[in-house]
Amino acid sequence: MPLLEIFDPKAPPRPIGIDLGTTHSLVAYVRGGHPRVIADCDGELLLPSVVAYGPAGVLVGTKAKLQACDSPRDTIVSVKRYMGRGADDPETRRLGPYDFAARGEAQSNVVRFQVQGTTLVTPVEVSAEILRTLKRRAEDELRSVGGAVVTVPAYFDDAQRQATKDAARLAGLDVLRLLNEPTAAALAYGLEKRQNGTFAVYDLGGGTFDITVLVLDQGVFQVKATGGDSALGGDDMDRAIAQEIFEQLGPHTEPALVRRILDDARGIKHALTESEEVEREVLGRAVRITRPRFEALVAPLLGRTGAVCRRVLRDAGVRGADLDGVILVGGATRVPCVRAYVRELFEQEPRSDVDPDQVVALGAAIQADLLAGQGVRDDVLLLDVIPLSLGLEVGGGVVDKILPRNTTIPAAARAQYTTQEDRQTGFEIHVVQGEREMVRDARSLARFTLKGIPPMPAGLAKLEVTFRVDADGLLSVEAREQTTGIAQLVQVKPSYGLDDATVEKMLLEALDHGEEDLVERQLAQNRIEAHRILASTAKALEADRALLHAGEELCIANAMEALTKASKGNEPALMHARMDALDLVSKAFAERRMNRAIALAIEGRRVDEVASEVSS
Repeated sequence: MPLLEIFDPKAPPRPIGIDLGTTHSLVAYVRGGHPRVIADCDGELLLPSVVAYGPAGVLVGTKAKLQACDSPRDTIVSVKRYMGRGADDPETRRLGPYDFAARGEAQSNVVRFQVQGTTLVTPVEVSAEILRTLKRRAEDELRSVGGAVVTVPAYFDDAQRQATKDAARLAGLDVLRLLNEPTAAALAYGLEKRQNGTFAVYDLGGGTFDITVLVLDQGVFQVKATGGDSALGGDDMDRAIAQEIFEQLGPHTEPALVRRILDDARGIKHALTESEEVEREVLGRAVRITRPRFEALVAPLLGRTGAVCRRVLRDAGVRGADLDGVILVGGATRVPCVRAYVRELFEQEPRSDVDPDQVVALGAAIQADLLAGQGVRDDVLLLDVIPLSLGLEVGGGVVDKILPRNTTIPAAARAQYTTQEDRQTGFEIHVVQGEREMVRDARSLARFTLKGIPPMPAGLAKLEVTFRVDADGLLSVEAREQTTGIAQLVQVKPSYGLDDATVEKMLLEALDHGEEDLVERQLAQNRIEAHRILASTAKALEADRALLHAGEELCIANAMEALTKASKGNEPALMHARMDALDLVSKAFAERRMNRAIALAIEGRRVDEVASEVSS
């Protein structure tokens, strides 16, 4: 380390990268072309993601962690697991011994911790305290801080990403980009090792799990598929050990004792990384846990990561053994049985050449340097993806997917729709997320109405809906009626996010129910089409009954009755056949109506005048 660093007061502010973690958080920057993590005044690189609220103010980090046992209700740990979560989610209250504001007091479904008796704070505000501390740490080192890249789990949904961005802004940070953690890790690893190939990033942190398959090729980092669980990590291992301790000592419900036992459980987990057996005194009694017992306790958790990994490999179209490497990220990957599980799952030895605790922050710093235009490299390109399909509800409760999962971002896609009823003056637009075919099985993101459409016959209004997902993975939706130009733009910002297992459940159910979902989708679509055909046919009969030939009306009526009956059943093929039958018996009638309409349109006009209009 140099004895003296000269500070240039005219130097531009330094961009920084932040890993906002469940257990620990870090801040890094690039110096001399190489990223480095910034330490505090005591030389510590990792900041415990703990915030304590007390009479004297707010404490963050190690000092806050020391108060967790004495003031468990006023000390918020693992706040990342609450980001974007709904207050009425049962999992919310399971995660910690906190007092929460009642729904009525909160005025929304956002989680609010009640600390110091009456003070209410949201996960966004708690996270902002952590980010503010990291910003001060960076300012102590760099004097002036520029924009920041903040990392998020790849499987964070819109609400969780927006909550993270709000926390960063609340902390006074200029957010250059939200970057997926596995992509950040791959960026740091790829530029450090200068390797090309197809890699998997297995990221098991304190509270979240991600798996990403991506291709590194001459500075291009292209994500092929991603998956994960936003409520699975080292914290769950600690809870499994704590449950074992409770079984040995008997149940305890006092929050201070529960917090102390969770801290002891984490210490036992760390000790078992090096030892085959650990014996500790907990609440005055000896507790003994062996490594085989610990591995049995966490086996179900590892099994959950394995199910996600197999799906992502299938989405990417590769086998684990064919990958050029598996990169380990996150503190929980230091656990020996995690590494053994990954080795068996991917049929190769995983890599941890770059410190698993630091690699995400290092990658974020590199990306911040590149985005700020201060990097020495201009040949790096990140191509990330969206984790779940995005679409709209259409007639019959069907999901029309506009942006499928694993679409490279930033991305945009358009779809066109029309009205189903005569004189319809507006469109109800329902934005959903998920892999199933029906809206009831998807996640609702936003609803809005496009009003002011002039009343027109069904099918004449033309609605164009555009989905845009930015580089942060955040969605905006624009709806525009083409004939009038009436438009509305909505930034999709839910007030809370998906619950623990919803994302993975969506994908598994999409696989399990794929065939029956498609049948149900066909039924819904055919019923809508049958309704449209029946309505237009009835309208035509009423308007032009004089054009019918002898016996024709009876044939059409019989075909309409048959279609009406089929539309109430559950056979898409029969419905389709009945629509074809009605079309066949009414075809001659439809042609006579068309001929009459054309004759009326050209009556009394010159041939050259009509020809000129047609050619134009």
